[in-house]
Amino acid sequence: MDTRTLEKQFAEQFKTIDHVVFAGVTHPKAVELAKRIVEILPDHFSKVFFSDNGSTSVEVALKMAFQYFHNQGISKHRILAMHGAYHGDTFGAMSVGQRGYFNAPFEPYFFDVDYIDFPERENEDVILTEAERLFESEEFAAMIVEPLVQGAAGMRMYSPVFLDRLTSLARKHDVLVIFDEVMTGFGRTGKLFAMDYCVQKPDIVALSKGLTGGVMALGLTVATEKIYNAFLSNELSKAFLHGHSFTANPIACAVACASLDLFESEATWVGINNVAMWHENLANILREDKYVTNVRQQGTILAFDISINGENSYFSSVRDKAYQFFLERGVLLRPLGNTIFINAPYCLSKGEYEKIRVAIHELLDLLNSPKI
Repeated sequence: MDTRTLEKQFAEQFKTIDHVVFAGVTHPKAVELAKRIVEILPDHFSKVFFSDNGSTSVEVALKMAFQYFHNQGISKHRILAMHGAYHGDTFGAMSVGQRGYFNAPFEPYFFDVDYIDFPERENEDVILTEAERLFESEEFAAMIVEPLVQGAAGMRMYSPVFLDRLTSLARKHDVLVIFDEVMTGFGRTGKLFAMDYCVQKPDIVALSKGLTGGVMALGLTVATEKIYNAFLSNELSKAFLHGHSFTANPIACAVACASLDLFESEATWVGINNVAMWHENLANILREDKYVTNVRQQGTILAFDISINGENSYFSSVRDKAYQFFLERGVLLRPLGNTIFINAPYCLSKGEYEKIRVAIHELLDLLNSPKI
C-alpha cells in the first residue's frame, strides 16, 4: 500500500473520529465502505455486516445462514464443507475446517459438519454425486468453501467450472452458499475476487485480509437482500444480535477505503499482472526439476511441492529446513510442510522477485546434490 495514501487517510480519520461503538449509530467511513464494497461485488449483494477479522466474518456468515432459516420456521441444521478447509480459529470457523492437526483438543466442542472431498480432475463427478445425495435430505442450511484455492491446506487449487456445478446443486436444494474470500479476495487470484471466475455466485461472502491491505483488523460479511429481509421483523428475537466493541472501527474503515482507492489505480493491476506473469515463467522452469511436483498457479499465488524420501505432509521436515534456508538469504517464505509457495505483495519489484527466484533455485540446486 502507498504509505502516503494510508497516512493521510489514517491521520484525517484519527482527527475526526477514532472510535465509536457501532450500535444504533454509524459514521461516514462505514457508510462509504459499505457502498463501495457493494458496488464492486456482483449485483445481487446489497447488505454489509461489519466485524473484526476473517474468523469473525466467517462466524457471522454461519450464524446468518442458520438464523435465516430459523426466522422462517424452516428446520435446516446441517452445513457442508470441504476436506482440507481452513476458515479461522473461532469455534464456528474451526467446526467447518479440517479436523485434527491443530484443532484436535477442541473437537469435542465443535458442531457436526458434513464434508466432501477436495476436487481433483478425476474425482469431480464422484464428489458432485455425493453432494447431491447429501442435499436431498433438505436439511442443509449452507455450504461453505474457499473458492478456487484452499490456503492453509497447501495452496490447493481447483476449477471454477467445478465450483459452478457445486453451487448450482446447492441452489437447487435451497442451500445458502458461502464463499470465504478472506484469503482469495482483493486481487489475490488475479481478479478482484475469486468469484469473478465463476458464473454462479455465492449468497454470502466473507472478507478481510486484503480489505485493509493487511494494515488494520477488519472483517465484512456481505449478503443478499433476500437474506436481509428474513431478519426484518417487529420481534427482537428475529434480529441478528451480533456485535463487537471494535465493529466498523472508523480508522479501520478509513484504511479500507484507502485500500480500495489503490485498487482503482492502474498501477495496482499492473503489479498484480506482473507478479502473475513472473509466476508463470518460474512455474515452467520448476516443472523441469526432479524434486518438484504439482506446480500450480492462480494469479499472484504460485505453489509447488518438494518431494524427498516420500515426505508429503504439513509436518514434513522440508518446512523448517527450507524456512531457515530462505531466511539466511533475506527471503521470507513460510512453507506449508513440503509445499513452497509465493503469495507476493502486488508492489513487488522485478529485482525483489528475482531475489526470491534465485533463492528457490539455490535450494533446489542443493537438493540435487547433497541433501539439506
